[in-house]
Amino acid sequence: MASIKRRADGVWRARYRDPAGKEHARHFSRKVDAQRWLDEVTSTVVTGTYTDPALSRVTVGEWGRRWLDGHAALKPSTRGRYESLMRCHIEPRWGTTSIRAVNVADVESWLADMMARGLAASSVRQAYRVLSLILEHAVRAGRLPRNPAGGASLPRAHPRDKRFLSHAEVQRLTTAAGDYRLVVEMLAFTGLRFGELAALRVGRVDLLRRRLEIAESVTEVNGATVFGTPKTHHRRSVPIPRSLIDELAQVVAGRAPGELLFTSPEGGILRVGNFRKRVFDRAALRGGPARAHPARAPAHRGQPRGVRRSERQSRPTPPRACLGRDDPGRLLRAVRRRPGCRR
Repeated sequence: MASIKRRADGVWRARYRDPAGKEHARHFSRKVDAQRWLDEVTSTVVTGTYTDPALSRVTVGEWGRRWLDGHAALKPSTRGRYESLMRCHIEPRWGTTSIRAVNVADVESWLADMMARGLAASSVRQAYRVLSLILEHAVRAGRLPRNPAGGASLPRAHPRDKRFLSHAEVQRLTTAAGDYRLVVEMLAFTGLRFGELAALRVGRVDLLRRRLEIAESVTEVNGATVFGTPKTHHRRSVPIPRSLIDELAQVVAGRAPGELLFTSPEGGILRVGNFRKRVFDRAALRGGPARAHPARAPAHRGQPRGVRRSERQSRPTPPRACLGRDDPGRLLRAVRRRPGCRR
């Protein structure tokens, strides 16, 4: 039911009842404006896209926190990334804005501003994706008729050319890594992600069948290490190259199945930053292959069990651009795609 009436003071009052029977009203100085508003509202009721205006007053910041809290199944690393994007890019611009006030023009202006501040196109696209997920959740909850950020023009990401390492290049890198050689070889010739290698336990190394059972991964979230499932949430079996069997046999000998295969010198979990700073960057400078050209491949870093020498001395800063990413394993795992890599 909808109607328009003129009050004694000359103001036009438009009112309607929503599908739940709740009455809503607005006042206008002109009848034509009241009729236009009423037509728009009643059309959404007829088409089934009606949403209660009171529900859409919630801010993007508040609804974003509800959205994130409701995703208990997110991997810790994904949750940490979403929290960072919300804290750094979404809440400063949209935190106090009601979800109904978001529009595609303002979203595109926000994207352009992030690009102008030097943020990478991939990061801009990630921030947009989180905002869009928040608003899409509001649509599913009946707070918005549609996603107001949908259809925004996104910056195009320009991936770097991939460079794959040869067997000889990996050999030079592993030699330069010294006591960390086996970890580097495992990353290069098994294709494991660093978190998977760091979480690999002795009992999941089957030397007779030459298989690794990949069932866990470990990530760092806000400085803390968190164990979880692999990136795909699926266990898998990975072949062990014959050339690594003898060395692995020495590492697993006499150890309990539940122990981590590789640990830090102090016996703790392998930390991603330690290996990159203390081992891989230095190895790349001394004789590794990552000097000449950028590379992109999956990520791993690590510190093997039993290292005795000190890594505390100062080191020159390596040419990060030549590594493609700060993730040495991204470079290493690509070697498996080259002809002649050992099995």
